[in-house]
This record gives sequence, structure tokens and C-alpha cells, in this order.
Amino acid sequence: MALDAEERPSQPITKFESMLKTDDVYFFDSEDFEDIIHHYLNNGKIALAKKAIKIGLQQHPGAIELKLLQIEVFVFENKLEEAENMLDDLQQLDHRNEEIYIQRANIFSKKDDHLGAINLLQKALDLTDDGFDIYSLLGMEYLFMDDFEMAKKSFMKCVEFDDEDYSSLYNVIYCFEFLEDFDGAIVYLNDYLEENPYSEVAWHQLGKQYFSKKMYKEALSAFDFAIISDDRFIGAYFEKGKVLEKLGLYNEAIDNYETTITIEDPTSHAYLRIGKCHEKLGNEEMAKYYFYHTVHEDPLLDKGWLAITDFYYRLKNYDRAAYYISKAINIDSENPVYWKKSGKINAALQRYDEADFAFKQAVDFGNYELDTWLLWAFVNEKNENYESAIAILTQGKEFHPEEADILFALSGNHSLLGDIKMARDYVTEALILNSKGLEIFQINYPKFCATDWMQNILEQYKNASK
Repeated sequence: MALDAEERPSQPITKFESMLKTDDVYFFDSEDFEDIIHHYLNNGKIALAKKAIKIGLQQHPGAIELKLLQIEVFVFENKLEEAENMLDDLQQLDHRNEEIYIQRANIFSKKDDHLGAINLLQKALDLTDDGFDIYSLLGMEYLFMDDFEMAKKSFMKCVEFDDEDYSSLYNVIYCFEFLEDFDGAIVYLNDYLEENPYSEVAWHQLGKQYFSKKMYKEALSAFDFAIISDDRFIGAYFEKGKVLEKLGLYNEAIDNYETTITIEDPTSHAYLRIGKCHEKLGNEEMAKYYFYHTVHEDPLLDKGWLAITDFYYRLKNYDRAAYYISKAINIDSENPVYWKKSGKINAALQRYDEADFAFKQAVDFGNYELDTWLLWAFVNEKNENYESAIAILTQGKEFHPEEADILFALSGNHSLLGDIKMARDYVTEALILNSKGLEIFQINYPKFCATDWMQNILEQYKNASK
């Protein structure tokens, strides 16, 4: 038996859920069903949304808005053919409903036809006076196409509709950053702040743009205004701390990082930055304390393990450094920086086989820096694998064809193999490029430098430098 009118819940959602618990059937107008369905869709309760759509269409079989919500669910569930069939029927009834074009655009987007989706959304814009949601969808479609200029313009339209639409504001700045137009972002944010002077989000973003341009004093002012606008804005305190670090004001930076900890639960990133500041101040015990807090707070933060590694590496405690770099590699095994660090540590420990493997991994994962090739060749040389060292240096020469250091190393390894002709050719080429490495070359390869030929070369350079 249905409840009397005065006994029924007043809110449509409460009333609907009460109905589901009984065998009673309550009547709702179509607008109530729309509110109920939107509520469930917004909260990810798809099963309840589908149930509301079913009952809603039973009570209002001609309601176009409910059918459009049915289509929205079909698109969400990738039932694109059913959605398109319903849209065909609806378009015959109401060909000027912008939502029909929006849903068709969603289908095109699902099929990766982003240009087709954009064309449909443009038609939808022509049919409505309220294009807020459409411009947001357009922005996303342009992002899918990597058209950041048009995406930026679309999201700007959203901000014009609603200056508190921070999601769109972030997207505008993202587009500026991708286009590397930091000056454009600064102008845009300053214009925005003229109208919204207490927007902590805009001040925060402006500070980040100034930081990107190394305009640290301006960045500091922007973050201060963000904090004035919201004195519990953690992001502003954190970014301000980073600026103060760049300015060498480490104690002030620590104060800002510690403020983030007092506002909310501590984060591993705050501990890491505090540790780095203490390290710069020479407070080794405090630095170590915060680095250990970093990995305790987040054992999966590989940067925390790297910070501890660097700490012990600087103290020349290579055994401890090796232990901690292995922790970082276990978390991110494809990071070339970690493999290179591992190679340097193992080389310092004279574990040349392990160092050889680590440098190979570093190169395989994309580290082609000059010293990586030189260090990798060095550990092979130490293992008396001269041919491997030459192969490594030859490969490195392709990336650094004008670097004399590689040529000196090639000369040295050829001399160790007994190939004096190649050794002479490479050292001659190296000296033409740059003679600065000659002194180290003499130390590293004394036997070759003691030959008559090299002694003549050295004598010529000695006379030339007088």
C-alpha cells in the first residue's frame, strides 16, 4: 500500500530510495527523475541510475531528457550502437536539442574521431545560449588532438562563464606551459587577478610561472598573496619554500615546509625538502633525520632513497650508499639516474663488474651524458676489457663527436691493446680539438706517454705554451 502524501519523504532521492525498499510505487515528475539520475551518475552509482531511468521512462515514456540520460549511460558502458539508434529516433523528434549533438560527439570521441566530435560540439554551440559545458568538452577534444592553442581558447571561455571554475583555469595554464608561453600565462593570470584579487589558486599559479622564469622575487610575492588569500593553502607554503631554497634562504624555507606539516599530516615531500635544506646548511645529523623520516612516511618514494644515497656518497660511505641506491632501483628499475649512481658507487667500491652492468642499464634507459660513457669505459679498462672500453667509447663518440675526453680515452685504450697507430691517431685528433685533457692523459697512460713519439708531442706543447 502506498504511503499517504504527508507520510512520504519530501526529497526526491530519499523518496526514491524509500520506494526501492518496498513494493510501493511512487509517482515522480520527470524533472525529479532527472535530479535523481544526475545524483547517482555524479556519485558513480550506475546501477541505481539505470534503475531510476527505467522507472522514469515507464512513468514518462515520452520524456526526451530521460532518454538522453539513458543514452549517456549507454555511451558510458560502450553500448554505442544502442546509443546511436536512440539518438536517430530522438533527432527526428527534436533536431534542435543541443544535448543530442553532445552525446553524438561523445560517441565520436569514444571512437577516436576527435575532429568529428569537435564539429558536432560546434553545432551544439549554435543551438544554445549556455555553452559552458560544451566549451569544456571542446577543450578536452582539442587536447586529445594536441591542439593546445585551441584547447586553451576553449578553456578560457569556461573561465569567462565561471571565474571560479578552477579546473578550467588549471587547464588554461597547462596549455600555456605546454606551449612554453610562460609570459602569456603571466599576462593571463595578472588579468584574471585584476578581476579576482583574492584568488589563491591564481596567485599560486602565477608564482609557479615566475618560478619557471627564475623570477624568484616576483614568485615570492605571488605566493605571499596566495597565503594572504588563504592562510591554510599548503601548496603556496610549499612552493614558497622552494623559492626560498633557490635564494639560499634555507632556514626560512624550512619554516615554510614545517608550516605545511602543522596544517595537515606530514608528507614525505615536505620531509625531503627539509632534509635537503639542512644538508645545505651543513646540519648533517638533521639532514639524515629528515631523510629517514621521508622514507618512513613513504617507503615507495624513490627520491627519498636517492637523497639518503647521495648523503652517504658525499660522506664516502659507499657501502651504505650502495644499500640505499638498490632501494631506489627496486622502486623504479628503469630510472637511468639511479643506475648511473649505482655505477659510480660500485666503481668507488672497485666492484667493476657490477659497475659495468649499472652503466649499461643507465645507457639502455636513455642516459647518454659524456661522463656516463667515460665512467663505463673506465670500469671496463680497470677489468682489462680494453676492447669493450673501445666499443663503449666509439658509441659515446657518436653522441659527443667534438669531445676530446673521449678521444683521449680511445687513444689510451688502444695503447693498452698495443695498437700504437690508432693510439697516435686519436691523441692527435684530441689535441686538435682541446689540449686540456693532456695532463690527465699523461697520468692515466704513462707508458704510452713515455714513447719517443709522445715525448716529441709533449715537448712541442710545452714550447708552445711558453
